[in-house]
Amino acid sequence: MERQSELFPDRKLPWVQVQLSQYVLGLGGAQTEGIFRVPGDIDEVNALKLQVDQWRIPENLSDPNVPASLMKLWYRELEEPLIPMDFYKQCVSNCDDPVAAITVVQSLPELNRLVLCYFINFLQVFAQPSNVAVTKMDVNNLAMVMAPNCLRCQSDDPRIIFENTRKEMAFLRMLIVHLDTSFIEGVV
Repeated sequence: MERQSELFPDRKLPWVQVQLSQYVLGLGGAQTEGIFRVPGDIDEVNALKLQVDQWRIPENLSDPNVPASLMKLWYRELEEPLIPMDFYKQCVSNCDDPVAAITVVQSLPELNRLVLCYFINFLQVFAQPSNVAVTKMDVNNLAMVMAPNCLRCQSDDPRIIFENTRKEMAFLRMLIVHLDTSFIEGVV
């Protein structure tokens, strides 16, 4: 965001997040079976990563799985997860309570809250029944493939990791279904 402020001082959201989201949708990702589950061609993903790292907009994209794969990688490789570690316990503790889950989101630092709400708003597009009918990616599948990109369990204990994986997915599913992200429309 520091580097971005020099190039795009008026942007509130990460340029790469908005660009990749728009590519996925623009290339018909909301009507692509297995979107986010089917990986994009690794060479194309790496080529796109190089372009995006240089703040360049590629023109030759045709497969929505390529920007979708890079988007997942970008979220996963953030130095601090999208939902900061300090909030992890609250997320897994409130994974079955929509009001409590939304309260956790509202208590996030401003940038994290905006980026997360944009991300959830994006996933809500894919959760619409008309898209699910084609993509086969319902809210459970979306939560399964995306939760590891937002939340990071700090434990090394396989039992805790296994148990928390279910809670991480439940938390993300709760947000996709219940979080009102309408305010994020038009925020970039």
